[in-house]
Amino acid sequence: MFDIGWSELVVVAVVALIAIGPKELPGVLRMVGQWMGKARRLASDFQGQFNEAMREAEMADIKKQFDEVSAVAKGMSPTNLLTSAAEDFEKSAKIDEIPQPVSPEPPTPDTFVEAETHAAVTETPAAVEPASPPAVPDAKAS
Repeated sequence: MFDIGWSELVVVAVVALIAIGPKELPGVLRMVGQWMGKARRLASDFQGQFNEAMREAEMADIKKQFDEVSAVAKGMSPTNLLTSAAEDFEKSAKIDEIPQPVSPEPPTPDTFVEAETHAAVTETPAAVEPASPPAVPDAKAS
Protein backbone atom coordinates (compact mmCIF):
# COMPACT_ATOMS: atom_id res chain seq x y z
CA MET A 1 0.00 0.00 0.00
CA PHE A 2 2.69 2.48 0.98
CA ASP A 3 5.65 0.59 -0.56
CA ILE A 4 7.78 0.75 2.56
CA GLY A 5 10.78 -1.56 2.48
CA TRP A 6 12.85 -3.00 5.36
CA SER A 7 15.44 -0.28 5.13
CA GLU A 8 12.81 2.44 5.57
CA LEU A 9 11.34 0.59 8.57
CA VAL A 10 14.79 0.44 10.22
CA VAL A 11 15.24 4.19 9.71
CA VAL A 12 11.78 4.90 11.20
CA ALA A 13 12.53 2.62 14.17
CA VAL A 14 15.88 4.35 14.89
CA VAL A 15 14.27 7.81 14.67
CA ALA A 16 11.40 6.69 16.94
CA LEU A 17 13.89 5.23 19.45
CA ILE A 18 15.84 8.49 19.53
CA ALA A 19 12.76 10.82 19.55
CA ILE A 20 10.53 8.89 21.96
CA GLY A 21 13.09 7.15 24.07
CA PRO A 22 13.51 3.53 25.03
CA LYS A 23 11.17 3.79 28.06
CA GLU A 24 8.04 4.98 26.26
CA LEU A 25 8.64 3.19 22.94
CA PRO A 26 6.68 -0.02 23.82
CA GLY A 27 3.61 2.02 24.88
CA VAL A 28 3.75 4.14 21.72
CA LEU A 29 4.10 1.05 19.53
CA ARG A 30 1.13 -0.53 21.31
CA MET A 31 -0.92 2.64 20.72
CA VAL A 32 0.11 2.76 17.02
CA GLY A 33 -0.90 -0.91 16.70
CA GLN A 34 -4.32 -0.14 18.21
CA TRP A 35 -4.81 2.76 15.78
CA MET A 36 -3.86 0.51 12.89
CA GLY A 37 -6.37 -2.11 14.11
CA LYS A 38 -9.11 0.53 14.34
CA ALA A 39 -8.29 1.78 10.84
CA ARG A 40 -8.40 -1.76 9.47
CA ARG A 41 -11.74 -2.46 11.22
CA LEU A 42 -13.20 0.77 9.83
CA ALA A 43 -12.00 -0.14 6.34
CA SER A 44 -13.40 -3.64 6.74
CA ASP A 45 -16.78 -2.29 7.96
CA PHE A 46 -16.90 0.17 5.07
CA GLN A 47 -16.09 -2.57 2.58
CA GLY A 48 -18.70 -4.87 4.15
CA GLN A 49 -21.39 -2.17 3.98
CA PHE A 50 -20.43 -1.41 0.39
CA ASN A 51 -20.64 -5.10 -0.55
CA GLU A 52 -24.00 -5.40 1.24
CA ALA A 53 -25.34 -2.40 -0.68
CA MET A 54 -24.16 -3.98 -3.93
CA ARG A 55 -25.90 -7.26 -3.02
CA GLU A 56 -29.11 -5.38 -2.18
CA ALA A 57 -28.96 -3.55 -5.51
CA GLU A 58 -28.40 -6.85 -7.31
CA MET A 59 -31.26 -8.42 -5.35
CA ALA A 60 -33.52 -5.51 -6.31
CA ASP A 61 -32.63 -6.06 -9.98
CA ILE A 62 -33.19 -9.81 -9.66
CA LYS A 63 -36.51 -9.23 -7.88
CA LYS A 64 -37.59 -6.81 -10.63
CA GLN A 65 -36.72 -9.36 -13.32
CA PHE A 66 -38.50 -12.10 -11.36
CA ASP A 67 -41.62 -9.94 -11.07
CA GLU A 68 -41.58 -9.29 -14.83
CA VAL A 69 -41.21 -13.00 -15.59
CA SER A 70 -43.95 -13.96 -13.13
CA ALA A 71 -46.30 -11.37 -14.66
CA VAL A 72 -45.68 -12.85 -18.10
CA ALA A 73 -46.12 -16.37 -16.71
CA LYS A 74 -49.46 -15.42 -15.15
CA GLY A 75 -50.61 -14.21 -18.55
CA MET A 76 -49.64 -17.56 -20.06
CA SER A 77 -51.39 -19.82 -17.55
CA PRO A 78 -53.65 -22.50 -19.08
CA THR A 79 -56.81 -20.89 -17.72
CA ASN A 80 -55.89 -17.52 -19.18
CA LEU A 81 -55.00 -19.10 -22.51
CA LEU A 82 -58.33 -20.93 -22.62
CA THR A 83 -60.22 -17.81 -21.60
CA SER A 84 -58.54 -15.71 -24.26
CA ALA A 85 -59.13 -18.44 -26.87
CA ALA A 86 -62.81 -18.58 -25.90
CA GLU A 87 -63.10 -14.80 -26.14
CA ASP A 88 -61.45 -14.85 -29.57
CA PHE A 89 -63.83 -17.59 -30.71
CA GLU A 90 -66.86 -15.66 -29.45
CA LYS A 91 -65.69 -12.53 -31.26
CA SER A 92 -65.14 -14.39 -34.52
CA ALA A 93 -68.39 -16.38 -34.25
CA LYS A 94 -70.48 -13.32 -33.45
CA ILE A 95 -72.81 -12.54 -36.33
CA ASP A 96 -73.60 -8.95 -37.06
CA GLU A 97 -77.21 -7.90 -37.27
CA ILE A 98 -78.90 -9.27 -40.35
CA PRO A 99 -80.21 -6.43 -42.48
CA GLN A 100 -83.94 -6.54 -43.05
CA PRO A 101 -84.87 -7.29 -46.68
CA VAL A 102 -86.37 -4.44 -48.61
CA SER A 103 -89.70 -5.24 -50.21
CA PRO A 104 -89.90 -4.50 -53.95
CA GLU A 105 -91.95 -1.60 -55.15
CA PRO A 106 -95.38 -2.40 -56.52
CA PRO A 107 -95.49 -2.57 -60.34
CA THR A 108 -96.44 0.58 -62.19
CA PRO A 109 -97.60 1.06 -65.79
CA ASP A 110 -94.08 2.18 -66.74
CA THR A 111 -92.71 -1.17 -65.56
CA PHE A 112 -94.99 -3.03 -67.95
CA VAL A 113 -93.90 -0.84 -70.88
CA GLU A 114 -90.22 -1.58 -70.12
CA ALA A 115 -90.89 -5.33 -70.03
CA GLU A 116 -92.64 -5.21 -73.44
CA THR A 117 -89.78 -3.16 -74.91
CA HIS A 118 -87.18 -5.67 -73.77
CA ALA A 119 -89.22 -8.59 -75.08
CA ALA A 120 -89.46 -7.00 -78.54
CA VAL A 121 -85.74 -6.41 -78.74
CA THR A 122 -84.71 -9.98 -78.14
CA GLU A 123 -84.13 -11.79 -81.41
CA THR A 124 -83.94 -15.47 -82.14
CA PRO A 125 -80.62 -16.60 -83.53
CA ALA A 126 -80.51 -17.54 -87.19
CA ALA A 127 -80.23 -21.20 -88.09
CA VAL A 128 -76.73 -22.16 -89.16
CA GLU A 129 -75.75 -25.26 -91.10
CA PRO A 130 -73.38 -27.58 -89.33
CA ALA A 131 -69.82 -27.32 -90.57
CA SER A 132 -68.34 -30.25 -92.47
CA PRO A 133 -64.78 -31.34 -91.77
CA PRO A 134 -62.18 -30.16 -94.30
CA ALA A 135 -61.14 -32.61 -96.95
CA VAL A 136 -57.74 -34.11 -96.29
CA PRO A 137 -55.89 -35.55 -99.29
CA ASP A 138 -54.83 -39.14 -98.98
CA ALA A 139 -51.09 -39.38 -98.39
CA LYS A 140 -50.77 -42.90 -99.97
CA ALA A 141 -52.40 -41.86 -103.21
CA SER A 142 -49.77 -39.33 -104.05
